[in-house]
Amino acid sequence: MGLGTLLMEVLASPLQAIGEFVPGEVFPHFFVTSDGPGLFQYALVSSVVVTFVAGVLGSFLMMRNLSLIGDGLAHVSFGGICVGIVLGSAVPLVYALVFSIIASILIFEMQWREILTGDASIAIFLTGMLAFGLLVLRLYGGGVQNDVEGYLFGNLLLIDADSLDLIVLICVLSTLSFFFLYNALLATSIDPIAAQVQGIPARNIGLLFSIITAAVVVSMVKIVGALLVTALLVTPAATAQQVGSSFRSCLVWAQVFGHTSVFIGLYFSSEMSTGSGSMIAVVSAAIFGIVAIGRNILVPIILTENN
Repeated sequence: MGLGTLLMEVLASPLQAIGEFVPGEVFPHFFVTSDGPGLFQYALVSSVVVTFVAGVLGSFLMMRNLSLIGDGLAHVSFGGICVGIVLGSAVPLVYALVFSIIASILIFEMQWREILTGDASIAIFLTGMLAFGLLVLRLYGGGVQNDVEGYLFGNLLLIDADSLDLIVLICVLSTLSFFFLYNALLATSIDPIAAQVQGIPARNIGLLFSIITAAVVVSMVKIVGALLVTALLVTPAATAQQVGSSFRSCLVWAQVFGHTSVFIGLYFSSEMSTGSGSMIAVVSAAIFGIVAIGRNILVPIILTENN
């Protein structure tokens, strides 16, 4: 029995209780079930767990100026997913995890050794692995299949018990890593040279951070899709920077904006029969726009009028 299965058993009763007050015709099915946990419940729980970790990771990525690495690794993971599908794997995310970890290590090493800049190495892997995945499908998978679109743009109903176990395991290990490495990550993110002078192994911390990023990105692919990972990884963190006064407050606000985007996106996507990933991305971007306009335009105008 995996961690995801255990988590579902713990959350089954609370979800049922909450579901009685949830509006809509389809959206309550994400909470209420009559015959044990199903795809809708797996979708909801995995979304909440992934969004929590994405909020933390995204805040560190913003500080390190690595916003694009999530998008790049998501495209790499798609290449791994295509290989897994062609080989008949029941959990293609395992292949995505292997591909993404290898790519993240190579990107970090090229950047650390100053072989290429971070953006250049990310761009190479992004385009190369996306094209590789499509080529593999075309040659050996009978063309682009229906479930592949779910990996590109997100399809929460692709999340089964095995996928949930893998997603929860990745998120738990990532959260524990952030907890124990918080101070070191913060120091190396602010000033890696000063951190090295103080005896902090900046290279090892950076390498581990890259691996964690790859794993978290893979866990997000089924929720928002390989092409829309930025919607949960970067946009809530960027929105949080508009209102947060410190890094810790940004971590909290990233959770607020991230989970708000997920729940509103799930509601509208289920009630309007649209893609979950695209709707979450639209809601996340809309929240950023509202907060940015309010923070940088409306608030200064109000303060000027009051003075």
